[in-house]
Amino acid sequence: MSRRAIVAAAATMATALGAVGIGLAQAHADTATSVSAGISQVRLDPATLAQQLRQAGAEATSVAKQLGLGPAERLVAKDVVVDSDGSRHLRFDRTYAGLPVVGGDLVVHLAPSGGLTGSDWAAAVRGAISLPTTTPKLTRQQAAAAAPGHARHARKPKAATPDLIVFASLGAPVLAYRTTVDGTDATGNLAREAVITDAASGAVLSGYDLIHEVQGTGNSLLVGQVGIDTTQSGSQYTMTDPVRGNTKIYDAHGASENNPSSGATLYADSDNVWGNGAKTDRATVGVDVNYGLAKTWDYYKTTFGRSGIRGDGVGATAYAHVGSNLLNAYWQDSCFCMVFGDGNSSNQTTPLASLDVAGHELTHGVTSNTAGLVYSGESGGLNESTSDIFGTVVEFYTANSSDPGDYYIGEKINWNSGNAGALRRMDDPTLDGNSKGCWYSGVGNLDVHYSSGIGNHFFYLLSEGSGSKTIGGRAHNGVTCNSSTVAGIGRDKAARIWYRALTTYMTSNTNYAAARTASLNAAKDLYGANSVEYWQVSVAWAACSVGTALPSPTTSPTASPSAPSSPSPSASPSTPPTSPSPSPTGNPGTNVIVNGDFEAGQTGWTGSQIVTTNAANAHGGSRYAWILGNGFTATEYVSQNVTVPTTGTATLSFYLNITTQEWEALAYDYMRVQVNGVTKLTYSNLNAGGGYQLRTLDLSAYRGQTVTLRFYGTEDSNLATAFNLDDVSLT
Repeated sequence: MSRRAIVAAAATMATALGAVGIGLAQAHADTATSVSAGISQVRLDPATLAQQLRQAGAEATSVAKQLGLGPAERLVAKDVVVDSDGSRHLRFDRTYAGLPVVGGDLVVHLAPSGGLTGSDWAAAVRGAISLPTTTPKLTRQQAAAAAPGHARHARKPKAATPDLIVFASLGAPVLAYRTTVDGTDATGNLAREAVITDAASGAVLSGYDLIHEVQGTGNSLLVGQVGIDTTQSGSQYTMTDPVRGNTKIYDAHGASENNPSSGATLYADSDNVWGNGAKTDRATVGVDVNYGLAKTWDYYKTTFGRSGIRGDGVGATAYAHVGSNLLNAYWQDSCFCMVFGDGNSSNQTTPLASLDVAGHELTHGVTSNTAGLVYSGESGGLNESTSDIFGTVVEFYTANSSDPGDYYIGEKINWNSGNAGALRRMDDPTLDGNSKGCWYSGVGNLDVHYSSGIGNHFFYLLSEGSGSKTIGGRAHNGVTCNSSTVAGIGRDKAARIWYRALTTYMTSNTNYAAARTASLNAAKDLYGANSVEYWQVSVAWAACSVGTALPSPTTSPTASPSAPSSPSPSASPSTPPTSPSPSPTGNPGTNVIVNGDFEAGQTGWTGSQIVTTNAANAHGGSRYAWILGNGFTATEYVSQNVTVPTTGTATLSFYLNITTQEWEALAYDYMRVQVNGVTKLTYSNLNAGGGYQLRTLDLSAYRGQTVTLRFYGTEDSNLATAFNLDDVSLT
């Protein structure tokens, strides 16, 4: 049955109502709201509300006709209020030719019998909309380039994403671009604004903030004065972060570790200025916790597109001031919460609420909801090292001068270990006197915080390489277990490899040998089996006594600098881990695709002008090809003539990210990969979700031939699907 047939049929329906630590041994109101005398609003649980929204969607076509909307207009159900007498109030957004109408929203009121009793429209637009064209003169690239200069609060723009809309908020509807500009404000916090530009003239029509939180001022103990996102309720503010899934920060008032919520109170304030920078104000530590969790959320979101711990946009709960003299912080699955102690005399009673500690704890939640690494043996060490890795990366990402990035864990909490105040170090884990930096057969018998040193050591060497250097004002010395010299690939690449290994390849019982395989697989996915990155993963593991280095992609196997001259049998796992596939000897294959990462714009490609700049949405770099995503009938493509190599794999590889507004389990919008006009691969709105995915096509049948490769997209007349294409290669 077609989508329109389903909607028509549906329109006739009747109304239907486990703790892991840092390492020491807008909803409907709960009460009914009065609408008029004798009538109250019915509380709708999520399932019932979803049912009501489905019904409103089924009634949308009939409602649009009754309101006199034009043939190009559609109503999209947004919310439903049901009264105790059976009356319903349906809130709709509006589209025109598949484009969202900003300022075109309305509410219709239905009697218990289902009859239309009235409507409330956005003030500027009543009745049907009619535009002379929906083809813009201004390109997406032009809109994206111009918008950041008109943002008021995003002082350091990082990304600009334009969407074609009908703008109807200020008068007669016009075709326009709504460009979302992401950046940071004066306090370093996330700023997100919409800039509206006329799609014909480029004139700026309007602009507004897209983040509706209240910006508070926090005076923290560990990082100075910072901005924090809070929520206002009447004359009070609470430490509830609406930007990050309503993450809530509570003062536990010394409640037991076993029951931190007992007696806990949500931080509240009357002037939205929190803490005094000292422990004399209980809110001071709450600011540190709030800030650390916000920055961790932002890192995962901007780097990997992960919205919160589960990726579902839901924030966790955190408790500050837990226990009495508690020298610990930890994540607990059972309450989906984090606990932060106030420390004791061992660390000058410094609360365990530093940036890297907050990142560490939230990452335990991410690990729990991805690989689920069991918290014992080698998998437990990997669990801990994963939290240390991303806690460290968050510190670098935040770039707060009061807590600059380094590879010391918990250096701000005054740990009295003779380790420069840090709990652990990643450059040489053995410096704390307990952690191990080199694998051996009994490492799984250690406390997981000590066996984690091997994973930490690997990450440091992969990121920074061996040898001495100063990072974040602190001395680092990347030692190796096999006396090799290691060249790092950079922290950002190392983090991307580890995250993909964690979320794609590791399982609950992954040990260090399997982690080597997982990270090699991840590096191969991200950078290719012939890449330096892939090889350096094996080199870094070998430098931690896990496996041996693979042959260099540019030298013979005997010239590998990381292979020890006389390896000790005890220096590597008893059963050497296998790599996903052997690295080839000799020169690696050369990518014959011109400008496969689109960083040079349209160079090398023909077809639609669809290359856009948005580092947050690119797979790598700052540009990618944006095919479709219009919401109306369209055809867009990019094409390139290439000669398929006679040697190498003859494999076409590319990364594809598909997002859609389609809601039915039917395919409407497509992107096809064609060779000489013949379709070889097909993707549709049914393949949406999961971010960028690596796709491949075997072209060995075309070796030596010059062929036309085309990524060809077709979109139907309603609801948008976007196909984002990046990092295309053929070797």
